[in-house]
This record gives sequence, C-alpha cells and structure tokens, in this order.
Amino acid sequence: MKQVLRISSVLAAGIGTTAAIWLSNKPNRMKAKNVLNKWKKKVNPDGSTIKDRFPIEKGGNPEPDNIEDNNMVSEGGIYSVKFYNEKMQ
Repeated sequence: MKQVLRISSVLAAGIGTTAAIWLSNKPNRMKAKNVLNKWKKKVNPDGSTIKDRFPIEKGGNPEPDNIEDNNMVSEGGIYSVKFYNEKMQ
C-alpha cells in the first residue's frame, strides 16, 4: 500500500513539474488558455452563470412576517425527521 502511495505521489509531482515547466513559456500558456476557453464553451454554450440561471431572491433570508412561508419550512423539517424516525424504528 505504501508503495502505491509513493508511486502515485511521485507521478503527481512529475506531472505538476512538467506542467509548470511547459506553462512557463508564454505561447504554451496561450494555447492552454485557448483550450480551457473552448472547454468552457462546450460545457456552457450560452455563457450564463449560476446566478443567471437560478434567481433566488429570498434564499437563506426568511422574513419573520411571512407566516405561510415559515409554516411551510417548519413542516418540511418535521416531515424529514418523522420519515427518518419511522425508518429507524
């Protein structure tokens, strides 16, 4: 087990050193930057961020005056505890 850990740590150090040496050259950094930008466009083609896709206005800030919302949250908490207790018993 120790030998596998030693081999993997040496391999990781070698890859890191090779990457550092390769990225020390400016044209190589530009190539790597272009590749990363292409990957980003493939993953998220429209360029939207998480904030754009999930507009949550009240997330984490409940209003004490909103009784209906507070009741819904408390019922949700009770439901999960009740479900857990039923499964465990």
